[in-house]
Amino acid sequence: MLSRIQGKVALVTGGASGIGAATVKKFRAHGAEVIIADVQDSRGEALAAETGAHYTHCDVSQESQVAAAVDLAVSKFGSLGIMFNNAGIISGPKPADSIARLDMSDLDAVLAVNVRGVAHGVKHAARVMVPRNSGSIITTASIAHIISGSALHPYTISKHAVVGITKLAASELAFHGVRVNCISPAGVVTEISTKFWENLVPVAEAKLEMQAAFSGKPGFDLRALMEPEEIAEAALFLASDESRFVSGHDLVVDGSLAGTAAFNIFKDIQHGQLRLVTKN
Repeated sequence: MLSRIQGKVALVTGGASGIGAATVKKFRAHGAEVIIADVQDSRGEALAAETGAHYTHCDVSQESQVAAAVDLAVSKFGSLGIMFNNAGIISGPKPADSIARLDMSDLDAVLAVNVRGVAHGVKHAARVMVPRNSGSIITTASIAHIISGSALHPYTISKHAVVGITKLAASELAFHGVRVNCISPAGVVTEISTKFWENLVPVAEAKLEMQAAFSGKPGFDLRALMEPEEIAEAALFLASDESRFVSGHDLVVDGSLAGTAAFNIFKDIQHGQLRLVTKN
């Protein structure tokens, strides 16, 4: 069924590639006007031309740029009904393999995008949504906040904060008809994630290893490494009126990975390899 968000206006940060680009296409296919906000200008402009969306340069770590993107949506289309805080980075310049070797400059770099960027988005979306008593704010979190040790330290810290921001904002904005939710994916095959792991295990090889390791074992869905379109579908649900009573929720999209106690998948960064471990 198409046109699930017909006539709504959406702003997608990090919308030029990966999950963001898949969501831009999904939102446009279902009738929304879309502003793509990103720092990848050539990609953003190309996607805008392809989909009929609109592109604006936006570094989410800079509040003024997020505020300007929100104002652009309102000035161009008269309102903002959907804010998807999707922009994020996996690591800063100095990723560490241990909390004992955590570089604070690396932490600051990740928090600037993944936490401050989200706070900017929630703040300025609320600024324009509250007077209209409606709106849906969505943020990309991660199962890193559920499965300890499944991601780098700054990234994991940042995604814990994202869930906290979501619940805090939802409790306040519910009184103004604005819903706030986040999505926690497991492994998603994007260019950013592929580049990060390219020196460890190629994504295609990792998929095959996971399928071989878990084939035939109950309680584990082989789709744990997903395509961006899977998360775009979740974002569409949270953006639409089908979820009108869903707020303050962390929508886990992971093929049951986080809830499967019999297995644990973790990345051995120190030794430069992906290790699959089955617990007896």
